[in-house]
Amino acid sequence: MIPYSDSGAPPHTFPVVKVSIIAITTLVFLYELSLGGLGMLFGNAGGELSAFFFRWGFIPKELTRGRPFTLPVAIRTPAPTEATIFSSMFIHGGFLHFAGNMMFLWVFGDNVEDRLGHLKFLLFYLVVGVAATLSHLLIDPHSQTPLVGASGAISGIMGAYLLLYPQNRVKVLVLFYIITVVEIKAFWLLGLWFLWQLVQGVLSVGLSQSVDIAFFAHVGGFAAGAGLMAVYKTFFMRSGDDGPVAKQPWDYWYRTRR
Repeated sequence: MIPYSDSGAPPHTFPVVKVSIIAITTLVFLYELSLGGLGMLFGNAGGELSAFFFRWGFIPKELTRGRPFTLPVAIRTPAPTEATIFSSMFIHGGFLHFAGNMMFLWVFGDNVEDRLGHLKFLLFYLVVGVAATLSHLLIDPHSQTPLVGASGAISGIMGAYLLLYPQNRVKVLVLFYIITVVEIKAFWLLGLWFLWQLVQGVLSVGLSQSVDIAFFAHVGGFAAGAGLMAVYKTFFMRSGDDGPVAKQPWDYWYRTRR
């Protein structure tokens, strides 16, 4: 199921952070495409692209043993290992990986950014992304496989969205024998998605070398996003608060156009 739009009141502000993240991630993906060629569209990494993943993806074993992980041919990250926790959020392993993550961010990101405000949303995105990466590290601390993708941070946004807009209806494209569109409440869509990630994660424990999806990064990111939003709602939001007042020039333009 692929979500492509949601119901509810339109955002008050232009989602400048969400759009910026998508733009930066797209530029990185185009660079990956220049390294891997058309095979990159289907997740087939060549030598240069594999080296790029090892340099800028997050490798758990690097952090747990305290020194860079090297292959028979030395591939060293120009930045400290800790920095790859952030750089890995903007790298994707193939077109479907990239497109799926950006679609989820497009659907769920603007509402959360509108509620938090631009700067807090950026900090939130980075914090839940780090939480997702550390969750993966905790489950598989000696993995030598680079972790790449924005799905951990986006899972955090989905967790926050569930707390903020559980009754919103989300339109999803269903591709299963037939192609159709259905509307599902966010509570059910995101709740079942989280449960599925958790089940898949438990089943994949000990099989990291043969499973290419970091399910516990999704679980950790989602839990962190929901937990942070629960705290934020409890202590910093008034009852009935429908989001921040537009304060930037682009926000006024956005509200007028809508």
